[in-house]
Amino acid sequence: MPHRNAPLTETGRLRLARCVVEDGWPLRRAAERFQVSVTTAQRWASRYRALGEAGMADRSSRPRRSPRRTPIRTERRIIKVRLARRWGPARIAHLLRLAPSTVHRVPRYGLARLAHLDRATGRVIRRYERDRPGELVHVDIKKLGNIPDGGGHKVLGRPAGRKNRTNAGYGYLHTAVDDHSRLAYSEILPDERKETATGFWARAQVFFTSCGITVERVLTDNGSCHRSRLWRDTLAAAGITHKRTRAYRPQTNGKVERFHRTLLDEWAYARPYRSEQERRAAFPAWLHAYNHHRGHTALKGQPPASRVPNLSGQYT
Repeated sequence: MPHRNAPLTETGRLRLARCVVEDGWPLRRAAERFQVSVTTAQRWASRYRALGEAGMADRSSRPRRSPRRTPIRTERRIIKVRLARRWGPARIAHLLRLAPSTVHRVPRYGLARLAHLDRATGRVIRRYERDRPGELVHVDIKKLGNIPDGGGHKVLGRPAGRKNRTNAGYGYLHTAVDDHSRLAYSEILPDERKETATGFWARAQVFFTSCGITVERVLTDNGSCHRSRLWRDTLAAAGITHKRTRAYRPQTNGKVERFHRTLLDEWAYARPYRSEQERRAAFPAWLHAYNHHRGHTALKGQPPASRVPNLSGQYT
């Protein structure tokens, strides 16, 4: 099949070639008639003379010889290491004493990308997305070290920052992310006890309800606060089904884990704050930008609000 910008299909090539070979048209006239170059018209006319209609079919662009191709034995060694250790090109090149560019050029022979694999087991990661907002909400807690007054090591340097950090304490980011829209609600709280986690969820549910989202299921890890009777009874009273991830399998709760990684890169460690209060003061604005303005790669560059009609004003 010709590419989408090709001026000639197989039928058009045959018509052009017959105009030149059988009807005696000059190459330039035939090229103008079919809106191609003279070189193209000559190529199809020559193939028609040599092969007839069969010569109008597409041919592979692969060269007959590739004298500089990596030897098959070397390719097999590269693929063997790739399968056994699940390493990237740079580490494989160091082990086999090759140039990283050489390893990059070797085709993967149907192997999945490393980004799509679970490095521990080698299995392809199954990715999913719920069909509607509220069908599943991911909840998780992230422990984050507080910034001491005067700044940490990014402001004062390593020695002074380490000394200034004494008794700075920790904050706990409680986060709920909707699976379908990636809409996030997050708070910085002093601990991760069951009363704190349950109170956070009560406020998160109010937030999702105000956005027109009815929460049906909640997915959490196996932390003690999420295994408590208080957490269980709170969700049951609201008619919400509670699901827990498999032990030692954080990938199951990957959407909120990925949100925390983005949060660390773009807010928590984005610039050198001089106090924890300064960093926390910047959090609400960043969270609003994430929900309403920041393009999300999983949403084709649109922000989470674009998938929540009642939040973006697109009422249905």
